[in-house]
Amino acid sequence: MNQKLKDIPVKIEPAKPEMQTVSLYEAQKKIHPRSVSGLFNNWRILFVVATQLVYFGLPWLQWNGRQAVLFDLVGRKFYLFGLTIWPQDFVYLAALLICSAFALFAWTAIAGRLWCGYSCPQTVYTEIMIWIEQLVEGDRNKRLKLDKEPWGLRKLRLRATSQGLMIVFSLLTGFTLVGYFTPMPDLLAALPDFDYGPWELFWMFFYAGFTYLLAGHLREQVCKYMCPYARFQSAMFDEDTLIISYDEKRGEPRGARRKGQDNANLGDCINCGICVQVCPVGIDIRNGLQYECIGCAACIDACDEVMVKVGSPKGLIRYTTEAALEGKYPESEFWSRLKRPRVVLYLLLLSIIFGAAVTSLLMRKPFKVDILKDRASLVRETDDGWLENNYSVRIINTAEEEQRFRITVEGLPDLKLVVDRKEIMIKATENEQIDVRVQADPQYATKGSHKIYFRVESLTDGSAIEEKSSFIGE
Repeated sequence: MNQKLKDIPVKIEPAKPEMQTVSLYEAQKKIHPRSVSGLFNNWRILFVVATQLVYFGLPWLQWNGRQAVLFDLVGRKFYLFGLTIWPQDFVYLAALLICSAFALFAWTAIAGRLWCGYSCPQTVYTEIMIWIEQLVEGDRNKRLKLDKEPWGLRKLRLRATSQGLMIVFSLLTGFTLVGYFTPMPDLLAALPDFDYGPWELFWMFFYAGFTYLLAGHLREQVCKYMCPYARFQSAMFDEDTLIISYDEKRGEPRGARRKGQDNANLGDCINCGICVQVCPVGIDIRNGLQYECIGCAACIDACDEVMVKVGSPKGLIRYTTEAALEGKYPESEFWSRLKRPRVVLYLLLLSIIFGAAVTSLLMRKPFKVDILKDRASLVRETDDGWLENNYSVRIINTAEEEQRFRITVEGLPDLKLVVDRKEIMIKATENEQIDVRVQADPQYATKGSHKIYFRVESLTDGSAIEEKSSFIGE
């Protein structure tokens, strides 16, 4: 019996592998960029300072006794220095957005993500937050050491100070944002008692909170995972787009220089890793073009500094094009490659839309007119047997000076205009509604609707606007 059991073949099933859970999300690794100096770093500092001077300074400028830049939502008008934008002018806002889009497309096709690296609010605010950390906590090595250090009074003091300064800066950005919609003198007057409206408080803390969250904590995560521009930028890139590139032919094979050894077979890259340490998004540019790269050129400054120290030419990492890097043409011919169809089309569309908007803006009249017919009483008969319709004429003075206006009407024979004032005086950037009555002879104003035209003339500069309306006969 035992012999028979031994002769029966036994099939051994292989052990099933243990189930493993694979995370689809990468844990955030805090990046502490190393300080760098050089030409492109100076440009970044210049853009940070310039953009913040514009943002924080504009609400304080005065123009003709009012705030130069003010978006008055309550009054439904936007002030841009000497230009007043009314709801009827919002076509210019659409033109501005379209021009901004095509300008971004054209610039990306020419020079990649320079906007991201130098002027994007996320980049600018992140740079400021990093400066605050460096000021309080020290350079990169000290910040890394502080991260590993157990919590104590020293670490708590340093972190509380840096985070506190970030919060103060974020609150200043939120306060300034509200200053574009509520005059700055009013905001300052309400500051001692904190007597702000609910919407003012909401937007103040909303903008400040997201500035602190995105620039103070998420930082490069915004550029990598939240910004849509990083995802569709490749649609505008081509082989002639100016990008930051590592010259692999010159740099490989990498290796540290050793005294007393033959380094002839090594490339110019000494594999120091400083280009990675200075990168604000933590990528290695030597791995090729990556969508995370924001084009800030910190790696160029760092690499050039190392090349000078080791006695090699600058430009191992540089702004160049893919075609030039492959030797299809010299890098000096980059400017001649701007004539390619993609760039020409973007610039042509941008020029047409911008030119049309500016021309329309320059040719617009210094006032606007809206005619509203009284629907409550379409027609009534006067004591002398004439027919009468009521209208409301709204005159909007878009100029920066007071204007005098006169209203007339035509379209039917012997039309009469009954208005309280022969001349209407309207202050600068104000509007007024005037109730008028139009009377017509019944023999001409037969049953039905008849076209009439209101003419509003500025007695100040002689310009006039004619608006069509209708007269209802019996």
